[in-house]
Amino acid sequence: MSDSVQMDLSASLEDYLEAIFRIVQEKSAARAKDIGKRLKVSRSSVTGALHALAQRELINYAPYDLITLTDKGRAVAEDVARRHEVLRDFFVKVLAVGREDADEAACKMEHAIPDAILDRFLDFVEFVERCPRGGSKWIKGFGYYCDNDNKTGNCEKCVELVLDEVRSRTTGKAADGRTSASLGEMKLGEKGVIVRISGTGGIRRRLLDMGATAGTLVEVERVAPFGDPIEVKIKGYHLTLRKDEAERIAVKLI
Repeated sequence: MSDSVQMDLSASLEDYLEAIFRIVQEKSAARAKDIGKRLKVSRSSVTGALHALAQRELINYAPYDLITLTDKGRAVAEDVARRHEVLRDFFVKVLAVGREDADEAACKMEHAIPDAILDRFLDFVEFVERCPRGGSKWIKGFGYYCDNDNKTGNCEKCVELVLDEVRSRTTGKAADGRTSASLGEMKLGEKGVIVRISGTGGIRRRLLDMGATAGTLVEVERVAPFGDPIEVKIKGYHLTLRKDEAERIAVKLI
């Protein structure tokens, strides 16, 4: 966990905080019964954890009232959630593990992994997605290798798939022929590399604080009706941008 949000929390309390964070994202506030259902624990266990989190000023809590995160609690919860998602993405996108198994493994590992190693996981996922020798076909090949007894595989076929991937990436075009766009013009599921961030203000500072400089991979996760706002993923962080903010970010499509 980064120094700015590091606290003396047990793995169990981090799980509770992450659960509250997820529920608040879905419903704006959490109830004790929602937390118990999500974590599959008893009401008494939830009550004890809520008191512990409230004492640390991580949540706003009173018996029978709605539960929300404090600013400090949100920072810690976002850090835990990011760790989980970086690990899960590595297991799913690189190791071709099923999402349910990946989530379970990530939940066990997220509490102890050092920042430097977590960043390496994230960098490797981006490397695999961007390197011409990698890509989705390469990952599928690894999944086939793991699922079949014939470990020798069909190397010639694999080489052909990789060459196809290289050729498609060399053109630098999206499915509709575009080579570049503003982030605000990108479609759901599209990925690209940030070329330039124009303008000034809070969003620019926030992006730079997350390490989102030129060369950073960005993926569009959700586009609201009429295209505003959009949700993107950058270096494991989820960010909601207004369309006018997203249009200030120039991206090379991959």
